[in-house]
Amino acid sequence: MTEPPSTSETASFRPTRLWAALRRIFRLSRPYRRRLLAALVLTSLGTLVALVVPLGLRELVDAVFQEANRTLLHQLTAGLIVLFLIRAAASFGGNYLLGWTGERVVADLRKRVYRHLHRQSLGFFSNHRTGDLTSRLTNDVGSVRSAVTDALSKLLTQSLSLLGSVGLMVVLNWRLSLIIFLVVPAVTGGAVYFGRKVRELARHIQDRLADTTAVAEEAISAMRVVKAFARSGYEVGRYEEAVEELFGTARRRVLISSLFTASVGLLFFAALVGIFWYGGMEVLAGRLSEGDLVAFIFYAFNIARSVGGMSQLYSTFNSAAGATERLFELLDTTPDLQDAPDAVVLDEGEGRVAIENVTFAYDEGRPVLRDIDLTVTAGETVALVGPSGAGKSTLVSLIPRFHDPQAGRVTMDGHDLRRVTRSSLRGHIAAVAQEVHLFNASIRENIRYGRLDADAAAVEEAARAANAHDFIVDLPDGYDAEVGERGVKLSGGQRQRVAIARALLRDARILLLDEATSSLDSATEALVQEALERLMAGRTTFIIAHRLSTVQAADRIVVLDNGRIVQTGTHDALVQREGLYRDLASYQFRGPEEGALEC
Repeated sequence: MTEPPSTSETASFRPTRLWAALRRIFRLSRPYRRRLLAALVLTSLGTLVALVVPLGLRELVDAVFQEANRTLLHQLTAGLIVLFLIRAAASFGGNYLLGWTGERVVADLRKRVYRHLHRQSLGFFSNHRTGDLTSRLTNDVGSVRSAVTDALSKLLTQSLSLLGSVGLMVVLNWRLSLIIFLVVPAVTGGAVYFGRKVRELARHIQDRLADTTAVAEEAISAMRVVKAFARSGYEVGRYEEAVEELFGTARRRVLISSLFTASVGLLFFAALVGIFWYGGMEVLAGRLSEGDLVAFIFYAFNIARSVGGMSQLYSTFNSAAGATERLFELLDTTPDLQDAPDAVVLDEGEGRVAIENVTFAYDEGRPVLRDIDLTVTAGETVALVGPSGAGKSTLVSLIPRFHDPQAGRVTMDGHDLRRVTRSSLRGHIAAVAQEVHLFNASIRENIRYGRLDADAAAVEEAARAANAHDFIVDLPDGYDAEVGERGVKLSGGQRQRVAIARALLRDARILLLDEATSSLDSATEALVQEALERLMAGRTTFIIAHRLSTVQAADRIVVLDNGRIVQTGTHDALVQREGLYRDLASYQFRGPEEGALEC
């Protein structure tokens, strides 16, 4: 599992790394740069218009009230209305285009992350919690959206408002401007300090949120077990504990952000009081007009609002940077299994599989398979048996290239699997496992998952061959009946037969069966076994089984122990020889009284 960075690592996330993270965010908007540019132009226009308003108020105060000029009053009022209408239209256009761009970038990012997840190997998902990956796909991407839309718009408007207000204040009265300039450095320093704290906490919040999601998802997906062991109270306690940890971290972020915002407000309001006092003294001395003072106070408010807004934006960007780190950490993960640059598409063939001197380990130095040599001819049925942990499932997982061996190679019809595309390879393979996974959709859609372009007649034909048609038509909605999440509305035998129909519809030349009948009662097992025999006909088949009664008819039985092949042969031949298979068979087929071998 990918661990979150230590506190020291997060604290060292300097502004240079912040901007690097933000550049990666905004790089996603390049395909929409025209819309983005138009949005920025409109937003800038609205801000520039807003900067003109205090100058109009200055004229209103100086010219109208001092000279009692009604005509000028009407003209200035009409002019201000026009300015506000222009600002509103520009603001609407800019915000809409920015919002559209932000949502488009988020949609692209979600698709990119999800596509990247599907490129990862099964080993990746073994090392990452589903809840954590789901959190990155939803919550973290949402944080990025706030940076691309709201934050970008506000950054532009606040920056222009700040720079424009400062420039106009200096023009109006440079001495009065010094009061504001004394405050800005203190606020800037505080923003850097508090922003670093917020960024650190934002990363921790995303990690805690992922933990919370993982706890809930794990319990909900295993609700049958939770109920069976009366552990609802325990699971609720786990979730509430995770939520409280999330709340504690979020509370600290809110505390720091609120403290900083209040401090900024206090500093600027103190500066405004100083401006009002000193500006009043300048007016009384005749060095500043009343209109200049009004405009000056408006610009001071603009600066206060802009700096305060930019400090909040700094927190927003830091939060987005924390989420971005997690997202791009995922996107930067290189799949450990990739198609070779010269990989070819695997064409139709006979279905001959050769495993040549293969050694494989999940963890370095701890091989699960050792020096495996096995050639399976086209159409042959090979059963893999042996004690738990012998390496049966691992060996079969090499055929669809879920893993690559550290030594040796696996070939299909003479093609090294590392030299063919994974999609074309897996297009020739169908699998039926003990734990069948059905999607929360109709029976028809689950069967059609084997071949997405199959018509209704082909789906029904596959269901009949799988001995599933009769129970399907007895359901109220027939083939359109929803199976529920993971197929919970169907019995184990029904799920198995739907899975067999799915594999039949795929019509693959390689078939992988992993304990496909081990958890069924005798009557259901007979139906499933009959369907499996139809499925296996003419296909190269690998069967993993603990119950030897299900593999007696196999063309060849391969016995594994401790990652090595220790015996091969037919059932009849193996029970006649001393070895692991006869030991397993004598245990499973022992008579109730005489203890004789019954085969």
